[in-house]
Amino acid sequence: MSFLLPKLSSKREVDLAIKSVAEKVLVLRFGRDSDAVCLQLDDILAKTAHDLSKMAVIYLVDVNKVPVYTQYFDISYIPSTVFFFNGQHMKVDYGSPDHTKFVGSFKTKQDFIDLIEVIYRGAMRGKLIVRSPIDPKNIPKYDLLYQGI
Repeated sequence: MSFLLPKLSSKREVDLAIKSVAEKVLVLRFGRDSDAVCLQLDDILAKTAHDLSKMAVIYLVDVNKVPVYTQYFDISYIPSTVFFFNGQHMKVDYGSPDHTKFVGSFKTKQDFIDLIEVIYRGAMRGKLIVRSPIDPKNIPKYDLLYQGI
């Protein structure tokens, strides 16, 4: 399903998307088209893209083609999904130590739709961090890796 969503394949394209998407949530999925979990997530993103078109714009970013952002957002697990609103990085409290990105695939389409709605409404009120509406048992658990400390 990854062929249904637009891809960003350079730092310049990602920069342009972050700067140009206005009044909508920008969803950047970092991963690989060949990864099974990425394909599962891409299926959910593709199926919800039309329903969320008034609130969100979704792009796929290959971690191998844009290593600058892979490093910047500390993408050590794929897929990782990062959210922006009007050029501002939106953080979400998932009940995990990392609020900068969602790691893994969403369990259901509804989980993703609910998350986008909460981010959109919070951003419209000027918030930079929102609480996740997703049931904690549907959020993948992982350990943070700190390299070079």
